[in-house]
Amino acid sequence: MAAHYEIFRSSQNNQYYFHLKAPNGEIILASEGYIQKTGCENGIASCKTHSPYDQYYDKRVAQNLRPYFVLRAANNQIIGTSQTYSSAYARDQGIVAVKTYGSTATTIDMT
Repeated sequence: MAAHYEIFRSSQNNQYYFHLKAPNGEIILASEGYIQKTGCENGIASCKTHSPYDQYYDKRVAQNLRPYFVLRAANNQIIGTSQTYSSAYARDQGIVAVKTYGSTATTIDMT
């Protein structure tokens, strides 16, 4: 399967979210919650716009000392957050994956 975004609605809070999934099906970026589906769709559009560019990625370390990253928009709002990784190298490979697939991935609406 090709890389793609999945839009889904949480049964816990009724908000919309998206995941960017790599061709192997792994989630490489997860969004915040959106009250409206259009907000979620706009988040995907922002991801497509910003994901190819290094300056929109922040490399971070979680409280458990595992590395992760966030993708920001030009206005500094966080578009998506990665999982935590076992090493900085693995995190950096996650960034490469989002840069590779983020701008061209198709969208599957699961709602």
